[in-house]
Amino acid sequence: MKKEIITSAKTVEEAVALAVAELGAPNADAIEYTVIEEPKKGLFGIGAVDAKISAAYTVGAEVNALEFIKKLLCDMNIEADVEMTDGEGDEKRISISGESAAILIGHHGDTLDSLQYLANLAANKRVDGKKGDYVKITVDVEGYRAKREETLRALARRMASKVIKYKKSVMLEPMNPYERRIIHSEIQNMEGVSTNSIGSENNRKVVIFLSNDEEA
Repeated sequence: MKKEIITSAKTVEEAVALAVAELGAPNADAIEYTVIEEPKKGLFGIGAVDAKISAAYTVGAEVNALEFIKKLLCDMNIEADVEMTDGEGDEKRISISGESAAILIGHHGDTLDSLQYLANLAANKRVDGKKGDYVKITVDVEGYRAKREETLRALARRMASKVIKYKKSVMLEPMNPYERRIIHSEIQNMEGVSTNSIGSENNRKVVIFLSNDEEA
């Protein structure tokens, strides 16, 4: 998305700085500008003319997601700090922190997953009928995802031990694709057990069972 404004100031440099601030750009190198009118000092201050520039800043798709999150928090009257950082590859991570932000997590992160889904829609929406480069957005609140991952890995290890001890398969509660991948990943590091996912897409569950070698 491209943002364009016209700014005026006593000097071109000041007009550029003003444009950077108003466009939300990181620095002057990130914008494109054209000098519409050079400044004139005038005589004894009479007839002085400010510099005028036309500036443009192309906003990355991830910025759309960031602005969406900030507006949502504002609309919900939630005071929180929002920060965007680089993730793996082209992934962008939006971290939300604040005492009242926990409400955005929900039961086992279901509200957080919905928020992340909407943020990805905001980032990858079509502009003027055109679709830009896809960007993946991960949204986290108060470090919840890392804590949830460790909880799931501990669950996987605990349930795998029960399968080996009692020689019976164990079916876990329904999980989203992200959480199922964590379970599968942890079980892959264990001998004697394997995993599979069963059920419909909205109700898929991971089954932990004895591997063929263990059964033999």
